[in-house]
Order: sequence, then structure tokens, then C-alpha cells
Amino acid sequence: MIQFLVYMAVLMLVPLWAQMRVKSTYSKYAQVENSTGMTGAQTARKILDDNGLYDVSVREVDGTLTDHYDPRDKSVNLSTDIYNSATISGTAVAAHEVGHAIQDANDYTFMRIRSALVPVANIGSNLSYFLILAGFLFGAMQLATLGVIFFAAAVLFQLVTLPVEFDASGRALKQIVNLGIVQNGEQKQARKVLSAAAMTYVAAALVSAMELVRFILMIALSNNREN
Repeated sequence: MIQFLVYMAVLMLVPLWAQMRVKSTYSKYAQVENSTGMTGAQTARKILDDNGLYDVSVREVDGTLTDHYDPRDKSVNLSTDIYNSATISGTAVAAHEVGHAIQDANDYTFMRIRSALVPVANIGSNLSYFLILAGFLFGAMQLATLGVIFFAAAVLFQLVTLPVEFDASGRALKQIVNLGIVQNGEQKQARKVLSAAAMTYVAAALVSAMELVRFILMIALSNNREN
């Protein structure tokens, strides 16, 4: 019972900690203006042009921290606060999304693998829990096993996402330093924003991997009882 409570606590607290960290770090450095006065949109455009990615557009989108790169139409999409702000947070987040555009242009291996896994991961996320629950309720372990396989595909997607996100952050930091977009102590501040954001992906992958192990053990124990 104690082990189960500890497990559930980790399952809930790790993602919560990661979310709180990224929000607090983002909010802190969203109040710190960068020395160049460049907005997130200007930062993104500067890095894209310097890398010859003139065909990649920079767009403003609604929401908070809804920033993303869309490889389908080659666009860097920045939330309103990031798009218009000349802050350390704005610089770091905008540069990170451009990092994905550079990955796309360079045919980065892990990005290609992640893109290939998207359809399977979507199916796994939507059906896995239903199949696992139905399998245990009706004593159909083959159905539960199929659910675990689908869930494993979703976990694999999250694991592959880790190098994609860390690499994008590395590219982002290198670009803003080399182009002089951040100067002096701003590099350290930008790194904190990028590191905090990366922790959300690490937390999600850790929790999903723990769930996968739990499901596998549940099926193994059930099969042992039947035998």
C-alpha cells in the first residue's frame, strides 16, 4: 500500500513540479528586458535569415506558451507575449522554436523519427487505456497486451522527443550567443528558461515510462495467476 501511495505521489508531483518550474522561470525572465531590444518575432526572423531559411514564416498565435514550429507549412508560431516582448523569455522561447526549423532544414534524424511516430503515438494515446481497462475487466489479457503495445508506442514517441527538444535548445542558445542577441549574463538567464522548459518533457517521459512498467507488471502477474 505504501509503495502504491509513493508511486501515485511521484506520478502526480513530478509533472506538477515541472510545470511550476517552467511557469515560474518563464514569468521571472519575462520581466527582464534583453539588452538588444529585439522582440521574439525579430529574434526568430534574425536567426532564420542568418541560416538562409527565408521561406520559413514567423506568425503570431493566441494563447500563452502555445509556441511551436509547424513543419507542414514551414512556420514558426509564437504566442502573443513571446512575439511582441523584448525579454529574455521571449528571446529564449523564440530561438528554441527556430531551433526546430533548423532541425527540419538539416533533416535532423530524431525529428524525422518523431514525425514518423506521430500517427502510432496518437492511436496509442487514445486507445491504450481503453484496451488495457477492457482487457482486465473482461479477463482478456490479449486485449490488455495490445493496449500496452499501443501505450509503449506513445512512450517511445515521448522518449524520442527528448533529444529533439534538447537539441533545439542547444541550437537556440548557440544562435542567440553567436548573433549577439544576448550578451554578458543574459546567456545564463536564457539557458535557465530553456532548461526549465526541457524539464516538462523529461517529467512527461518519466511518468509515462513508469506507467508502462506498471502495466507490464500487472499483465505478468495476471498471467502468472492463470498459470
